[in-house]
Amino acid sequence: MADTPALPEVVVFDVNETLSDMSAVRARFSDVGATEQLAGLWFATLLRDAFALTAAGTSERFAVIADGMLRTLLAGVELDRDVDDAVQHVMSGFRARRAPRRPGGAALMRAAGARLVTLTNGGASVAEGLLTRAGVGDQFEALLSVEDPGLWKPAPGSYRYAASRCGTDIAAMMLVAVHPLTATAPRGPGCARRGSTGPGRPIPRTSPRPMSRRPRWRTWAVHGAPRAAPTRVTSAAKWKQGTASPGSCTT
Repeated sequence: MADTPALPEVVVFDVNETLSDMSAVRARFSDVGATEQLAGLWFATLLRDAFALTAAGTSERFAVIADGMLRTLLAGVELDRDVDDAVQHVMSGFRARRAPRRPGGAALMRAAGARLVTLTNGGASVAEGLLTRAGVGDQFEALLSVEDPGLWKPAPGSYRYAASRCGTDIAAMMLVAVHPLTATAPRGPGCARRGSTGPGRPIPRTSPRPMSRRPRWRTWAVHGAPRAAPTRVTSAAKWKQGTASPGSCTT
């Protein structure tokens, strides 16, 4: 069918929260005497500062901003250890995160003909450790980081960098992210987005509408395939061949 969109050549996964479980990080805050809620403020604030640096034409590594912001937020907290030990405890927990479950769906997307990569605002080595612990590191052909171009997502240049590294056009890529803001920049004909803000959380009005809010692609990657997975693989293959009806593999 001429109007049937092709299965994306490259599926680009965000890493932080999209493929990782942050609950262990929240527990690390509690361990040092802070509240678990401070973890969310820490993560949002470090992203704010990183976006501001990118907008100003400069950049800094995730680990540096995360460390500095953590020290700022913990300064007003009565900790059960000195601040250096508290920071080390939280940051080591962040680096040791795991996927919620074995990402069994990665093999399904590979079998359907998609190339899988990650693009993280953090370090590529952190993504490598996460996927290795999940047992699917070999399913991803490249683990990319914004540290290389010096442009934090959602700066358009970060996605152009990913497309260049993959040797393809950005229109042939699909972004999977749990953060609506992450999908702000990659727009244009054929540039697909999958996203979910999580159960019960609406997408902000200022954020772009993803092609689907139902996070099945994320579910495939993070939680493994549902029992009907073989049927869905067939549908994905037909979608790539242009023989499936519009809507195949779009939910």
